[in-house]
Amino acid sequence: MAQGILVFIEEREGKVKKTSLEALYAARKLADTLQESVCALRLAAGEPSVSLAQYGADKVIAAQSDLLGAYSSEAYCSVVAQVAQKIQPRFILGSASAMGRDLLPRVAARLGVGLAQDCIEARVIDGRQLECLRPIYAGKAYARVRLLMVPSIATLRPNVFSLGAPDPARNAETEAFAPELKADQIHASVKETKASAGQKIELTEANIIVSGGRGMKGPENFPMIEQLADALGGAMGASRSAVDAGWIDHQHQVGQTGKTVSPTLYIACGISGAIQHLAGMSSSKYIVAINKDPEAPLFNVADYGIVGDLFDVVPALTQAVKNLKSS
Repeated sequence: MAQGILVFIEEREGKVKKTSLEALYAARKLADTLQESVCALRLAAGEPSVSLAQYGADKVIAAQSDLLGAYSSEAYCSVVAQVAQKIQPRFILGSASAMGRDLLPRVAARLGVGLAQDCIEARVIDGRQLECLRPIYAGKAYARVRLLMVPSIATLRPNVFSLGAPDPARNAETEAFAPELKADQIHASVKETKASAGQKIELTEANIIVSGGRGMKGPENFPMIEQLADALGGAMGASRSAVDAGWIDHQHQVGQTGKTVSPTLYIACGISGAIQHLAGMSSSKYIVAINKDPEAPLFNVADYGIVGDLFDVVPALTQAVKNLKSS
């Protein structure tokens, strides 16, 4: 009989991703409603960088194999599916990160069950079923999806689900798991990772994002966006038009074909507000639009709007933030 919730824990460079802790904490709330347990699944070597028990895990399964050193969709899918078949969870949750979006649909296909992607709400209804709310049609509408198959699988949008304070009183048992994996079963694997000169804060995990669009006029002006982001302690983003023009790397792109973000504060500089861009940032808590065109569509969704030349507004705003911090 299916019981409990399995949470896939994503780890990069030895650190547990904040988005996975959000999924774990969300699972804890669902499990409390069900009066069932939460099991966290790790596929990384060594001890986790934070206590998974303190964020809601009752049990931590650590999969161990030489073939799990680097991310492989085939290997990771096989392990998650094997663990799911072993413990028979009611739900499987993970973050809607790049890895989660790639991995969990494969797991759903392997297990022959349904999946709800990029959810912004998750709750238990009718005693045992998982119901999720997710954006559709590039964020122009929302679908409330009830998952009837077991296990029900869902990925949760980063920065949407609250991350509660860790509970030092919580403990979890740890279990090692030796998956059945063979090298000839893996047809694609990561041989080398080359990191570009990225920003200090991961875009999908940032609480504050400052983005630039076509109104930036060229790559030489993006340091102005970066300076405001640094002053605010946030990350730098960009629209697709700026990325397509070659002004900034694709890792900064926000939108339907880039990254979906949900920061507390999103500042859009020189971005008109095409539907593809809105699909990636419309769930931000507060949106500020800076544009000299008062008819820019982004003003329709912005909480605050500044009609003016961004080349005057952004440096003044950056200086004001610095003055405020130094006072």
